[in-house]
Amino acid sequence: MRVELGLDRDPTLADLRSELRNWITDNAPPGLADLLDWRSGVDLPGSVASRVSEEERACAIRDPRYRQWEQRCLDARLVCPAWPTEHGGRGWHAPEMTVLDEEFYRAGVPRVDRVQGESMVGPSIILHGTDDQRVRFLPPIRSGDHRYCQGFSEPAAGSDLASARTRGVVDGDEVIITGQKVWTSRFATANMIFVLCRTNPQESKHRGLSYVIVPFTPGENGIEVRPIRQMTGAAEFAEVFFDATRARLADVIGGLGRGWQVVQSTLAFERAAAGRASTMLIQARRRELRDLIDLARRKGLTGDPLVRQDLAWAATQVLLLSTTWSRTVAEIAAGREPGRQQTAWKLMWSEYHLRLGEIALRIAGPGALARPAGVGYPTDDWQDAYLVAHSGTVYAGTSEVHRNIIGEGVLGLPREPRPAAAIRS
Repeated sequence: MRVELGLDRDPTLADLRSELRNWITDNAPPGLADLLDWRSGVDLPGSVASRVSEEERACAIRDPRYRQWEQRCLDARLVCPAWPTEHGGRGWHAPEMTVLDEEFYRAGVPRVDRVQGESMVGPSIILHGTDDQRVRFLPPIRSGDHRYCQGFSEPAAGSDLASARTRGVVDGDEVIITGQKVWTSRFATANMIFVLCRTNPQESKHRGLSYVIVPFTPGENGIEVRPIRQMTGAAEFAEVFFDATRARLADVIGGLGRGWQVVQSTLAFERAAAGRASTMLIQARRRELRDLIDLARRKGLTGDPLVRQDLAWAATQVLLLSTTWSRTVAEIAAGREPGRQQTAWKLMWSEYHLRLGEIALRIAGPGALARPAGVGYPTDDWQDAYLVAHSGTVYAGTSEVHRNIIGEGVLGLPREPRPAAAIRS
């Protein structure tokens, strides 16, 4: 079952699908789909379908055919389409965005995506920024001139953003930032960063924070970046150090001391953007399952009853993922909030992928215990999928937290006992 079957019961969405399909046919430059496996470009980390090197991607994006496509998407307001129309978007929500992503995926053409600038920073500036800030920051996000990474997490704070210790001292018309951030993703391509810092240590921890836009210039303006090597051999995250880094006071979003409100909006927009990630996740899991079945065939294991049972389980789970997300989008299209269903969805796909990684390594055989030869301590596709799958049970809320939410908020079970030390504090 495909996700769009539920959406196409809405005639407006069915018309949009037809409109987008025709637009792509009329506007995609010849050869665009052959520049790169663009479907891999939108798959989530940890999928064997996501192995496109940064060099390959950079080369494809420099191609005149991609540049032509990018401009046509900009002209058609298909870049940042969830933004309000007055800011260059189309005002689309999860159902329309799902149809858009499905059609671009079906055609094998790239969805021009400004990533964190599009889904997190831009919407926060639209909601909390001044008119001047909207004029200065929104157009460069849409054009791709500004590429963002996130400066929220800190080593001593964990997921408690309100405990941020990075300092911001107001000096005339500037803010001087000193401190450390960690788990900064997309640092390698970013030239801007949004930073949560404490500008008033006298206030309570939620009220003394500010949200500052800072040019991301590693090696300059007191910014140092140290990539974090992961167990996969990749370095997708980094530590970022600020040593008297200067930012403009005019680039504080929401006003001094009001950073917590802006952060909450940014995180809410990030969760809303998970709709697109969910659509792509389903596509990634389908491709991955097909690849795993092909691996079993090459290994001569498709007649093994235990392997067949594992693959049947995986196929059932992928179908359930698809229908569950279809139901969620249908509820949003009908104007209803999906509520706790989102929690069950996140738990479902992350735990599925963890088990799938184990199944894949069993099918791959003893050779899966050894890394391939080569520099950088590499992993092969299935080793990478297995190792990265563990992170899915941690980010966006751990599996334990989501089980508590479901147990207490949905099933009405007694609340988890709190440690005595936590109660005293």
